[in-house]
Amino acid sequence: MKLTRLVDLSIVTGALLGFGGILLVYLGNPANSGICVSCFIENIAGALQLHDNIRMSYIRPELIGFVLGSTLMALKTGRFRVRGGSAPVIRFFMGFFLIVGCAIFIGCPIKMFLRLSAGDLTAVAATVGLVFGVWVGVKYIKGGFALPRDKELRKANGFVIPLFVFLLFIFLLLNPSFIKAGQKGPAAWHAPLAISLLIGLAIGAFAQRSGLCITGGVRNLFLVRERTLLNGVITAVLVALIFSILLGQFKFGMNAQPASHLSHGWTFLAMALVGFVSVLIDGCPFRQLVKAGEGDTDAGITTLGMLLGGGLVYVWILGSTSAGPTFQGKIAVLIGMIFAVVVAMAFRRRKVKAQR
Repeated sequence: MKLTRLVDLSIVTGALLGFGGILLVYLGNPANSGICVSCFIENIAGALQLHDNIRMSYIRPELIGFVLGSTLMALKTGRFRVRGGSAPVIRFFMGFFLIVGCAIFIGCPIKMFLRLSAGDLTAVAATVGLVFGVWVGVKYIKGGFALPRDKELRKANGFVIPLFVFLLFIFLLLNPSFIKAGQKGPAAWHAPLAISLLIGLAIGAFAQRSGLCITGGVRNLFLVRERTLLNGVITAVLVALIFSILLGQFKFGMNAQPASHLSHGWTFLAMALVGFVSVLIDGCPFRQLVKAGEGDTDAGITTLGMLLGGGLVYVWILGSTSAGPTFQGKIAVLIGMIFAVVVAMAFRRRKVKAQR
């Protein structure tokens, strides 16, 4: 019964993600970017003046909803368990490299399936790369990789990230002078605040209960042949496909797709990095936000690393454009992959041979 309920929750969460992603585009969000954790983090970084690209500066209420929806659900169900202390510095840099990989593809794993569902074939290389990265991560897990175990912490620690996100919500409402909001470009393309927030809250709440994670679904399939989370991911893709067609957002092909490029090799490698890192730290960018909301301070550290990444991909010009990735972006992906491999090898637990 419990497993059946979890499967149902995963499917409901996936349906919300798929429908919400398409509906938000219909209501004003950028094309194929109804929900994109990496893009929205870049927007928030700009709003906080961590970069100076005003066209990408806006406090996205969807991400606020993901975190606070998770917090409210965890508190309501008694699942707000504060823990942390598992290699925080490593997780911080892993968060940074998650955003670097997403910036090369121009989208997170959620945006990847939304682009696929809208007919964008440039996302095929990203999907293959993500799955490959997850497969590599699973190989290291089977080989003994594990970061240090976390531990229970004082409850106040778990409220730091939710309170920070709530402060962002206050900034969004009051619009103080030190918060920037673009009036042109992607930052100016957004659905009504109340609808965006409600969709984010609903998705965050259900994701907290179901544990839905884009990379987690693939990881569990490779690791233990378990399909619960993957069913939610597949549901998200199918629901997004249906509503993309119904709402006239489906455009099949590779050329002239919104926020895309044709450098498929670098797309593959960048999303392989995202998949690999996500397995090592137990969760894709979306899952990190949800875990941060439910009291996981390690996920909170990763989220802060992602926020820094959201700023530096613009300051250091690491993100791709329609012409493809920049030279420094390519170097950053390679450094990220090296960093992830070194971490994966350094934390492999060696089996001790029994003494005679």
